[in-house]
Amino acid sequence: MEKKFRITVEGKQYIVAVEDITTGGTQSIYPEPGSMNVAPQPAAPVPTAPAPAISGPASAAEAGPGDEVAPLGGVVQTVHVNIGQAVNEGDKLISLEAMKMVTHVVARRGGKVTSIAVKPGDPVDAGQVLLSIG
Repeated sequence: MEKKFRITVEGKQYIVAVEDITTGGTQSIYPEPGSMNVAPQPAAPVPTAPAPAISGPASAAEAGPGDEVAPLGGVVQTVHVNIGQAVNEGDKLISLEAMKMVTHVVARRGGKVTSIAVKPGDPVDAGQVLLSIG
């Protein structure tokens, strides 16, 4: 059985003939409609045990009132503050890089930086605690 196809290569069209050379018709490039019936399989059992909890970085819901969290996943580019430094609301705290864009994390309130959980080069996930302001 021979089939003809039109093929375009780098803008130039070619007409090619493809011949089915299988013997006895045991294998066909194009199966007959309805010939691919598959016997139904019994349904797989559904596992009843709950999936184990995955522990990860603290999310914004788990963050305390003075915690500043990553608004998105990325890599810490710069930490602009030190422990014990006084900051005001709106001060730049940390710069994150994600997809070649830099996002600045700013203080949501004033106070003193009590802890810093990341350093430049650290990967962070969205919602991960970056630092705390007391």
